[in-house]
Amino acid sequence: MSIKGTCHCGRVGIILKAPPDFVNDCNCSLCRKSGALWGYFQQEQLDVVGKTRTYQRADRDHPVVHIHSCENCANTTHWTLTESGKDMVAPEDVHRMGINMRLFAPNDLKGIERRFPNRADWMGGPEREDMKPPEIM
Repeated sequence: MSIKGTCHCGRVGIILKAPPDFVNDCNCSLCRKSGALWGYFQQEQLDVVGKTRTYQRADRDHPVVHIHSCENCANTTHWTLTESGKDMVAPEDVHRMGINMRLFAPNDLKGIERRFPNRADWMGGPEREDMKPPEIM
């Protein structure tokens, strides 16, 4: 069952072949300020339609992701890995993307586990504990 989400103005659309198994509600400064709720996919599992602009954080020597947003309404749509990011993941994950699941209707997310990773002070490396237990959307 495919699902489609769009930015606020509708100029960028994302079509997923299936919903994610879980989403991350990350509290790092980048995710918190971009307002994203991330679902993770390989590029072949989705289509992105429309023009986006990218942002790469400047407070890290080796940023891991490019944040994409709609050129018109500026809604965060997804992220792709930078070259530094690709060097940090397993070979099978170099085409991994994060999709902002807030672009999708709430009914499309019913029954999906929402996780709360504690990344407020995360500088990369091993996983840290969650802020609170997961919940079902």
